[in-house]
Amino acid sequence: MSKRSDYREVLESLPPGEWTAYLNAESGLPGPRANLELAAAFADVAEPDLVRLCAGSPDEYLALCGAVGLGRLLVEGDSDAAATLRALAGDDRWRVREGVAMALQRLGDVDMPALWALAERWVDGGPLVQRAVAAGICEPRLLHGPEDAAKAVEILDRITASVEGTDPASRRSEQFRVLRQGLGYCWSVAAAAEPASGFGHLAKWAGSQDKDVRWIVRENLRKARLHKADPSAAERLAAVLEKSGE
Repeated sequence: MSKRSDYREVLESLPPGEWTAYLNAESGLPGPRANLELAAAFADVAEPDLVRLCAGSPDEYLALCGAVGLGRLLVEGDSDAAATLRALAGDDRWRVREGVAMALQRLGDVDMPALWALAERWVDGGPLVQRAVAAGICEPRLLHGPEDAAKAVEILDRITASVEGTDPASRRSEQFRVLRQGLGYCWSVAAAAEPASGFGHLAKWAGSQDKDVRWIVRENLRKARLHKADPSAAERLAAVLEKSGE
């Protein structure tokens, strides 16, 4: 049995009033890594009211668990879950924002069209909402189909265009830094899943006059998956980047 299934058994054996204490005791925090297996188990079996309660908690781990749980509620058709997740995407706590990405991936595991519909609604949001979209869709297990991979490239292209259009003052914000950092990883996932269009879009951005956009391309070029997907295209991309001044 997996750790996740073990945690599910423990949670289901506890009285409802003891769940949050158990979550905090087994959270792994403070520490370098939160207990994501427990968070996933909680999301699998928690009652909707407890999911919502945790999502609104000032405790970072409980809010992480609640965010992941909202992904299950999305799958189950809860019409309010998406709005709550969008609000949590802008949370100051980075682990809570990771919980939002995990929730979107949980939706994608069951219903990719629903995930793309949500991504379309969120893609023009603020930097942290855009980062949640990028991190949510750029999960290798979700991009096996060519249509899904192509949609991921298209969404990332739109988000990157918004980076290029960001004014200098806004670029000094933490929110912009978080988005830029996320795009520095996500493009490699999408381009590895759809090399033809992915490398084409990255080559376009490699030639940008925007230093932050070129930084995003350079960071993705450091990812082994990009070179494995198409070594020749990766070399050509590096050449474009070098020519543009990076």
